Amino acid sequence: MASARARFLLVFFLLLALFEIPLLLEPVDRNLVQPFTRGIAVVSGSLLTLFANDVRVVGTMLISPCFSVNINNGCNGLEATLFLVAAVLAFPAPPKARLIAAAVGVALIQGVNLIRVLSLFLIGCYRREWFDTFHLAIWQTVVFGVAILYFASWTRRRTPQGAPQRA
Repeated sequence: MASARARFLLVFFLLLALFEIPLLLEPVDRNLVQPFTRGIAVVSGSLLTLFANDVRVVGTMLISPCFSVNINNGCNGLEATLFLVAAVLAFPAPPKARLIAAAVGVALIQGVNLIRVLSLFLIGCYRREWFDTFHLAIWQTVVFGVAILYFASWTRRRTPQGAPQRA
């Protein structure tokens, strides 16, 4: 059992490095991360027009008369998404189960992150003094907490490959 845990941790950290290190490269940022983040800004801007008037999207920025914010790396949900995908893929479960869990996890994290972006923009408009606390402490914790809780919940329903079945 200890070797299975050690194998999981080794594979998890290798996958995490494999996923995260390319994000540091300028071509990956320019051709993958920035377009992805612009997509988040466009979706957020479209949804925000339901709650706030005169919201414009310029690149990765959401701009309105009441507040403007730039969605930077770290605010696009990629780190939490890659963390969760690395954990799911490292877990000793059947490949199909891991792929389904990873896809559901990506959708979950990106959905939560979208709610995060929308709420932070509205907090910036209507309770600017709360913005930093919600941005830096509360929402970062919530997004990673959702990733960890999803992974823990999923693994509790999975018996690792090669593990003895419980009676």
